[in-house]
Amino acid sequence: MSRLFTALVTVALALLSGVAAAQEFSAVISPPRFEERSKPGQTYRNVIEIMNPTDRAAGFTVATADWGLDASFTPVFSEALTPGSCRPWVGIEAGKLTVPAGDRRRFRFEVAVPADAPRGECRFAIMFEGETQAPRQGMPLPMSGRIAVIVYLAVGDAAPRLEIVQARSATLQGARLPVLNIRNSGDMHARLDGFLAGVDAAGQRVVLVPDNSPILVGMTRDIALFPQPEQGDQAAPALAYPLRIKGRLDTEGQRVDVDTTVAQ
Repeated sequence: MSRLFTALVTVALALLSGVAAAQEFSAVISPPRFEERSKPGQTYRNVIEIMNPTDRAAGFTVATADWGLDASFTPVFSEALTPGSCRPWVGIEAGKLTVPAGDRRRFRFEVAVPADAPRGECRFAIMFEGETQAPRQGMPLPMSGRIAVIVYLAVGDAAPRLEIVQARSATLQGARLPVLNIRNSGDMHARLDGFLAGVDAAGQRVVLVPDNSPILVGMTRDIALFPQPEQGDQAAPALAYPLRIKGRLDTEGQRVDVDTTVAQ
């Protein structure tokens, strides 16, 4: 997991005559997400660090939110409690935060897991919203932006349960790539790691690496496999289909064996 996330956020929040106006604000948040475990009856605690690299003080409003992914796998945040939300377990240090110019602050939060909590995953976001900026020329409405720090807290023996539904190819980022459609019927999100060996129709041997996007509980989503160049400064090799793929991918508590052929 990356330990440093520089969030230079440009947020379009106002529309006038069909034209979006944007306001920039910058902050450095570390880490961008937490993926941790706890047990029923325990209180999990951690710290977020916020640095203000600008030459003036930056004020933030802080709150928790529920979140999920929409049909296009874009994060959607909800201030209202969603069914099964664990946010009543969550405590944050304060609802407002000011970071002086060029300085940094540590922001504490905790999750008090009830003793009778079932195994599963507590998933929420901590939202840092910048102070609303006064209208300026070309920006007719007040503007603000938000940064979300994502928390995944597995409770008890929670684990993903992954199943490959289909293997196919799709055009992504201008290239035809192999894709595994994967279902997660477990009670914890998953991210796939590892390497797969591929042999294409031209006899070319390639190493394939999976997209590391999360597969949430109850979700089925496409995970692209990216061919790796032989040298770091080379372009990724083009693939000729059909493509034979074998190997193993790993996620917490599970290995996913892959032995399939992807047609054009």
